[in-house]
Amino acid sequence: MYKYILKRLVLLIPVMLGVTLLVFTIMYLTPGDPAQLILGESAPKEAVAALREKMGLNDPFFMQYFRFVKNALVGDFGRSYTTGREVFAEIFARFPNTVVLAVLGVLISILIGIPVGIISATKQYSITDSFSMVLALLGVSMPVFWLGLMLILLFSVKLGIFPSGGFDGFSSVILPSIALGVGSAAIVTRMTRSSMLEVIRQDYIRTARAKGVAEKVVINKHALKNALIPIITVVGLQFGGLLGGAVLTESVFSWPGVGRLMVDAIRQKDTPTVLASVVFLAVVYSVVNLLVDLLYAFVDPRIKSQYK
Repeated sequence: MYKYILKRLVLLIPVMLGVTLLVFTIMYLTPGDPAQLILGESAPKEAVAALREKMGLNDPFFMQYFRFVKNALVGDFGRSYTTGREVFAEIFARFPNTVVLAVLGVLISILIGIPVGIISATKQYSITDSFSMVLALLGVSMPVFWLGLMLILLFSVKLGIFPSGGFDGFSSVILPSIALGVGSAAIVTRMTRSSMLEVIRQDYIRTARAKGVAEKVVINKHALKNALIPIITVVGLQFGGLLGGAVLTESVFSWPGVGRLMVDAIRQKDTPTVLASVVFLAVVYSVVNLLVDLLYAFVDPRIKSQYK
């Protein structure tokens, strides 16, 4: 188990190098001058040129990239061009908000997706099954930004029940959580139904029913437990993606999370903030995936022998 964890952590190194090189290249080729951004539009050209030289922006591409990697290895990701604060201080200040949004969104997806998926599987081809799958298809198809705007229009503009954006108490979390949870719930519903249909056709399920075991026990104890692996995978990927920054949702609802921070930094060509955000989110996503893999061993002990 420990060797497996260590192996996965070592594999993070090439992933981080590839991700940072890609993002650094994109930011390098993006129009805009960080020195001009820092000094302002009215700054004299001499001052801008001097600052560019001081920041090393006139150096060749690979020299700039390797300097970034060298500093990153000692935890120095630089300061934001726009605020002057250390970029990781900005990220850690916003990450708890993203965690709150991600946890609530995943809870909504689990509370809706798994029960509906089970009902659809146990009542295959019924009206309930067809209706659930149509709703799931709509949930998957709806863009999250469109759903967010519709929720704002209905519950904020028309009814005035919830705030339209910002972070002002628990009421501000409800609409963005629903916007995130609906799409994830649709995916979880479809996966739960598919996995349950495969399991309930197995011989041991027919044997349990033939022995007179109650249907609820058959479904909840025997079928659902063996159908959990694909469901855990989907939920884990959804949670990792949301922790990685629900960019569209945070932008629509003006939510002060990491995703919105990264979008604002991209607009302002704030390269240190963008790179630090990407590295941080990639690590978070990879760690969540590792935890999901380890969770498999507790759900199905047969998988534990493979972690060597």
